[in-house]
Amino acid sequence: MTDALITPIRWPLEAIWQAVVPTLEGFTLEALPQIDSTNSELMRRFRGSPGADPRPEPTLLVAEQQTAGRGRLGRNWQSRRGDSLTFSLGMQLNPVDWSGLSLAVGISIAESLDHRHEVKARIGLKWPNDLWLSGPEGESKLAGILVETASVGNMRYVVIGAGINIRPLAALPDSPAGSTGLANKPMQPGCLQDVFPDIDAPPALLRIVPPLVQAMQAFEQFGFAPFQARFSRRDVLAGRDVVLSDGTHGTAHGAGENGALLVHTSAGMKEITSSEVSVRPVAINPANKGPSC
Repeated sequence: MTDALITPIRWPLEAIWQAVVPTLEGFTLEALPQIDSTNSELMRRFRGSPGADPRPEPTLLVAEQQTAGRGRLGRNWQSRRGDSLTFSLGMQLNPVDWSGLSLAVGISIAESLDHRHEVKARIGLKWPNDLWLSGPEGESKLAGILVETASVGNMRYVVIGAGINIRPLAALPDSPAGSTGLANKPMQPGCLQDVFPDIDAPPALLRIVPPLVQAMQAFEQFGFAPFQARFSRRDVLAGRDVVLSDGTHGTAHGAGENGALLVHTSAGMKEITSSEVSVRPVAINPANKGPSC
């Protein structure tokens, strides 16, 4: 057995708890060696089992390995112990408008991992819920986000799941590496160590979780509008030719105050509000900077 398999991962759960609990009463944390899906588990706990009450307490669940991790549109999310960071945050949330929530999550995570706020920040956001790395060799997918909600009585619970590549991963079918990139070609995975060579999953988790809780509390109070400009600074689709899942071509023009993607098409400006719509950037030919399909 290799050291990676036998060396325990030391998660900074106490440090995260101390940072979060002053503003999120009842916050609990748990790290598991393996589970099917952290999102699925928090949903099961919230809904309760027959004869058991729902468990709506705010919870961070970290898994060293997921056997049935899920991404958007029902895609599988592959992970490997130590090479990936997979976690879910569940909490009660009652915003006036849920629109743009996944973007707010992405903004918080990107800013926590990459403190640069200039237009050319290395970690960008691809609407509605992916984190991309930009570099000399092109773009690669760093992370994906899955946001799910459930209700029991008057309680509304949100579960925010994230899968982040920490170390280099080989391309796998239905994995982050298998996600669609430019011109519908498989996108190679990026990893956080491309940006921060010495970082591992535990310190990355400590960077992410406390600001993420604060961002969700701000979203609950103010909605997406205060996040709009922050998204624009990292928007990897802005000004680029894109194609929607129905084959419609257009040019992306950022996100509106409600988090909708604005796409100018031959029929005029369209607001894309459904996260079930796939949006792909068209490949750029380096020689002429024009579309290449």
